[in-house]
Amino acid sequence: MTPPAHAARRFAHHALTTCYEDLSDDAVAQAKVFILDTFGVGIAGSTAHGADQLASANDGWGIGTGATLWGRRDRATASGAALLNAFQVHCQEYDCVHEGAVLHPLATTLPAAIACAERQGGVSGRDLLTAVAIGVDIAAGLGVASRSAMRFFRPATAGGFGATAAVARLMRLDEDRLVSAFGIQYAQTSGTLQPHVEGSVTLPLQVAVNCRSALQSADLSRAGLVGPQDVFEGVYGYLRLFEGEWDLTGVLASLGQSWRIAELSHKPYPAGRATHAGIEGILTLWQQHRFKTDEVEKITIVGPPITARLCSRPDVPDPSPNYARLCMAYIAAKVLLHGEIDLAHYHGPALTDPETHRLAQRIVMLSDNNTDPNALVPVEVTIALTTGQTLHWRCEAMLASPGRRLTRDQHLTKFRRCWEFAHAPMPDSQRESLIDMVDHLDSVADIRTLTPLLSPTT
Repeated sequence: MTPPAHAARRFAHHALTTCYEDLSDDAVAQAKVFILDTFGVGIAGSTAHGADQLASANDGWGIGTGATLWGRRDRATASGAALLNAFQVHCQEYDCVHEGAVLHPLATTLPAAIACAERQGGVSGRDLLTAVAIGVDIAAGLGVASRSAMRFFRPATAGGFGATAAVARLMRLDEDRLVSAFGIQYAQTSGTLQPHVEGSVTLPLQVAVNCRSALQSADLSRAGLVGPQDVFEGVYGYLRLFEGEWDLTGVLASLGQSWRIAELSHKPYPAGRATHAGIEGILTLWQQHRFKTDEVEKITIVGPPITARLCSRPDVPDPSPNYARLCMAYIAAKVLLHGEIDLAHYHGPALTDPETHRLAQRIVMLSDNNTDPNALVPVEVTIALTTGQTLHWRCEAMLASPGRRLTRDQHLTKFRRCWEFAHAPMPDSQRESLIDMVDHLDSVADIRTLTPLLSPTT
């Protein structure tokens, strides 16, 4: 009996044989939604903490004009653009997420695919939609397969394999070359959670590095370099070393039958996804009861272990932007004070505002000891008021998850707000042209007609 093909080959076959026509209508629609959303957060990330420093260093690694830097006047090599754009996408914790995988798959996949399309030419909108969909299938599939609590930074690690598949498809590599590209990518895979603990800007940098590696892995494989073959299940493979316990059976069976891109969640708030139920709960209870900020005695947010693990960090008086975006106490205090959490709350004096930090001392996030290591819900919010009243709210499905999708108006409102944070200002007319082109992406003959809209045109 012939042994079953290992996962690398199964993933490669899926990546290279899937056609645009195989995608469901919902998969195509959601691919357009999240491609536009990712462009928006990537443009906004051009003015975020660390982006200018990375751009400066990137210039020293090779000047090029072949690829667009989103929201910036300069251009770069394809690998340089992949690096910087991926950083900008994830550096504000505002990019879309697959909740079951605990993964941000477009942060790696889309910048790599766009850089490849610009370098190569002749990549149609349908080509891009298909490549992005299969990249999400593979990246999110690896996350869904895990049965362990996340111990490496999965958006960078698993995300890099999705990006590799997308790039290899656009480059028209054959199955053997893509399997080798997966192996070469594994040799470059990185993603420690220590930057998460410390609130370091190197957390999104890891996403960027794995995105750039995807281009390099495909290039090296095309040049004839051969990587390890049993990349995922091997004795020292990715799943054993990076994830621990895992089961790929359902993931492999679902390839071509369902589309992970239709399972993505928006980020309606610029903060770690594990904070979103807490944010919604506070806003909902305030809208229902109209209590005053000085009436808040204590807020307790209780959710599955990963929510507390990722976002229960203590408030500090002078946080880095990356620390603040993953601090439930800081975020909740801003929501109470302003009725929202906005990109502007991670810039300048907003980070050290004394009133924010006084209020944050009254907010705690706890674990409910749920046995599912990757669950983000249910979440309960309890607000104790000085009046003696106790308010309670419970969430089973977060806002902007697949069962509670954002409306088009909500989606576009977020995109237009992101546009305002571009490194180099761009006109509203250009913004609306980009929206229209992504809406009709399946009619675009060459992605290089779209990419000028991602940076200043004058």
